[in-house]
Amino acid sequence: MCELLGMSANVPTDICFSFTGLIQRGGNTGPHRDGWGIVFYEGKGFRTFKDPNPSCNSKIAELVQSYPIKSCAVVSHIRQANRGDVNLENTHPFTREIWGRYWTYAHNGQLTGYEDMPSGHFKPVGETDSEKAFCWLLHEIEQYYPEKPEDMTEVFRFIASRCDKLRELGVFNMLFSDGDYVMAYCTNNLHWITRRAPFGKASLIDEDVTVDFQEETTPNDVVTVIATQPLTNNETWHKMQPGEYCVFHLGEVITCNRADFEG
Repeated sequence: MCELLGMSANVPTDICFSFTGLIQRGGNTGPHRDGWGIVFYEGKGFRTFKDPNPSCNSKIAELVQSYPIKSCAVVSHIRQANRGDVNLENTHPFTREIWGRYWTYAHNGQLTGYEDMPSGHFKPVGETDSEKAFCWLLHEIEQYYPEKPEDMTEVFRFIASRCDKLRELGVFNMLFSDGDYVMAYCTNNLHWITRRAPFGKASLIDEDVTVDFQEETTPNDVVTVIATQPLTNNETWHKMQPGEYCVFHLGEVITCNRADFEG
C-alpha cells in the first residue's frame, strides 16, 4: 500500500511540517520506499516534485522539506509498489487537464479487473492500476460533463459515485484536486484535521518535531490536512468511513458524505 497527504488552506501555506512526518514513512518509520511525489498549486499552475527513490533519504525531498513553498492546495504520495515497476513514470501524483484546469490525483490501494476500463483519449503513461483508474475517472467526468458546470459540488458527488465503482475492484483511497478544491475518497484509511484559531502546538509521530502554530499563523487562517494515518500524536483527527468522500475548499469542509448520485 501507499500513503497520501493533502492540504487545503484559505491562504497560501507551506506544508513543511506535515511533509517532514510523511517522508520518514518512506523507508524509515514505514515501508513506502518505492518513490514519492508532491504537487503544489499556484493559481492555475502547479509545481511537481517526484523521485522514485525512498523519500527518507531523497535529496529532492530534503529540498521540498526545507523550501517553504506556499499553496492553497497540495497533493502528495509515498509509494509501496504493487503494480508497475519502481520508476518515475509510475510515481504519483498524476496530473491531466480538463476544462482548462490541471487536475491532480493520487491513489492508495490495489485494484483487480481494471485493465479493460475505457479511458478515451486519456492514456496512461506508466503501468500502474492507479494511473489507469485516474484516466478512467477523467473519461467518465468528461463524458458526463463536456463543459465545466456551475455547481462543482454536483461534480464531486458524481466523481464519488465513480469511486464507488472503483472500490468494488479493491482498495481505493484517493486525493483529487483542481487547485481550488481538494477531494478525499475513503475505502479504509483516510483521516483529516482542520486547524484554526485558537492555534496550539502539534507534535509529529515520526520525527521529534513540535510546532506552535500560533507563532506561524494569523487568527484568520484555516488549514485542513488529509493523511492516510494521523501525522501528529497530540491532536484529534477525523477518521473517514468506508465509502465516504469529503470535499475541502479554502480549508473548510464543503461536504463529507456518501455519493448517492442519480445518473
